Amino acid sequence: MNPLITSLAVRAADAPPVIKPAVELGTPLLLTIAALGVAALLVMIIRFKVQAFVALLTVSIGVALAAQIPLKDIFTVVTSGVGTTMGKVALLISLGAILGRMIEVSGGVQSLADHFVGRFGRTRVGIALTTVGFLVAIPVFFEVGVIVLVPIVYAFSKLLNLHPIKFGLPMAGIMLAIHVAVPPHPGIVAGAGVLGADVGLITMLSLAICVPLGFLSYFVGALMNRREMELLPSVKAQLAEYGNPDTVHEGHKRQHATTSGPGATSINSAVMAPPSAGLIMALIATPIVQIMVGTVGTLVLPKTHELYGVFAFIGTPAFALLVAVILAFFLLAVRRGWSLSETGEIFEQSLPPIGSILMIVAAGGVFGEVLKVSGIGAALSSTLSGMGLPIILLGFIISLALRAAQGSATVAIVTTTGLLTAAVQGGGYTPVQIALIVIAIGFGALGLSHVTDAGFWVVVRYYGITVADGLKTWTVLTTILGLAGFALTFLLWILVGGLAH
Repeated sequence: MNPLITSLAVRAADAPPVIKPAVELGTPLLLTIAALGVAALLVMIIRFKVQAFVALLTVSIGVALAAQIPLKDIFTVVTSGVGTTMGKVALLISLGAILGRMIEVSGGVQSLADHFVGRFGRTRVGIALTTVGFLVAIPVFFEVGVIVLVPIVYAFSKLLNLHPIKFGLPMAGIMLAIHVAVPPHPGIVAGAGVLGADVGLITMLSLAICVPLGFLSYFVGALMNRREMELLPSVKAQLAEYGNPDTVHEGHKRQHATTSGPGATSINSAVMAPPSAGLIMALIATPIVQIMVGTVGTLVLPKTHELYGVFAFIGTPAFALLVAVILAFFLLAVRRGWSLSETGEIFEQSLPPIGSILMIVAAGGVFGEVLKVSGIGAALSSTLSGMGLPIILLGFIISLALRAAQGSATVAIVTTTGLLTAAVQGGGYTPVQIALIVIAIGFGALGLSHVTDAGFWVVVRYYGITVADGLKTWTVLTTILGLAGFALTFLLWILVGGLAH
């Protein structure tokens, strides 16, 4: 036999078999299985308080069984879903968490606040803190960012005799918008991984959209804050500890002590002068600029150009974040005299909080893979195509509904992208259009933040408002920002010719 033929035969024998359901089910039955799967997921999370990772994994296996995927192949599908998704997102989420933690512990957030309050003046503290929130939210998770900035909000609330929500509402609004739409945050990165979207394009487009949303958050927040709201006694007592902005350092020091938990680092950056605002802004901007340069280079140059590979390497999001972390190590840790053990402790502290998020992302990848292998994704794709609605609108609506039902933005995004994978992959969309679809799904996960969302309780608790006032202000603001974010995304969709599909 020809050696080449023998070699090909061996390779074919070693190649993994294509997994298919044992029985081909009809479209109505497949869609029914999908609907029951999503309903079961919501019941497990909302009614029985099952952790989202366990719920997603359980539902995925249940859907695989119902769709007649052979028993021997189910966990092959599970493994494939985990590997495909985590391979794309784990590094981004982990490096982003490390960078955000180093900026937080070094006192960089304090430095940004001092800089912008000084620039805008006391009469425009709300504008200054909204600007700070925008910048801090890029590398720092939403809940962490709100908690770290609380002492600064309290200090100015006490000084100007105003309710903390006056400053906190617009600031938190834009922080959540960035959290759901801008990499390296987990939901949007996971969505990009599931749909195969370019993270660099998403970063460029979502940041451009979030700039006007920052102005909108400030003005809508100002309108909502015209009426007086009750200040909860617990926050009123905390405000008594703050006399003027000079006490922010002490509050910041206490905040680290109360939020870092067991095994917290012994570093107390509040004792030292915080790093300059310019340095912190440069650290935040470095990965963004690097990703943008690489993305533009790969879009402009043909793949055969000798510099194409250079730009592709430079613009790889994981490499860009790694460069930012290395710079932070030298510019924050080394320059501030942190020992290697202390710096290592900071690195380690940044990872446990994202453990559950990574597991949710992995389980979301499993759900998407099950939908694809079972044929549910293709059935859903053909059904959605027959409805005549743009896929970007469907993604937004599904994500918004899932967000309102179960609270987690990450779960809403990964579930929605899993449902729409087949429709996107088979729709012939351009990289820019796929990026816009992911962003629209992200903004769907921004709206309707209410009692099912942990972020809602962070805002209510730390800014001292009642649940009723939280629903009237925070829930309304996040919904307005989500709708506005989608409207701007849809406008870009039209400009790039998305409606042609």
